[in-house]
Amino acid sequence: MAQAKEGDTVKVHYTGKLEDGTVFDTSTERDPLEFTIGEGEVISGFEQAVVGMAPGEKKTATIPPEEAYGPHRDDMTLTVDRDQFPEDIEPQPGQQLRVQQSDGRAAIVTISEVSESTVTLDANHPLAGRSLMFDIQLVDIVSAA
Repeated sequence: MAQAKEGDTVKVHYTGKLEDGTVFDTSTERDPLEFTIGEGEVISGFEQAVVGMAPGEKKTATIPPEEAYGPHRDDMTLTVDRDQFPEDIEPQPGQQLRVQQSDGRAAIVTISEVSESTVTLDANHPLAGRSLMFDIQLVDIVSAA
């Protein structure tokens, strides 16, 4: 039976969980995820977990931060004065904002802390620094390399 390898386009169903069992994403209520192994379309640890699987096979993979969204980087957080926020925005922890970077590109940041005088913004991916668990089922190898 065929096994998924680098360069293959595959379809998978998955459920992604945090170490405490909290589900952060799943494909079970929608079409399977389709991607080409080795193209960097999904996190590297997920790609590697699919390599060697045969259609119909299921497995659970634990992916460390280095093979997922990387470590949480303190240099990607910034504390700003609360008065720098527009008056119509009441900052709340967990709130996501689109900000303009100095090079003109837009970035999504999450408010991580709010005090009376400051707001801390975090530009890390929300799953940075976390080990992720995925229940994976290889549905099909759409095209082989």
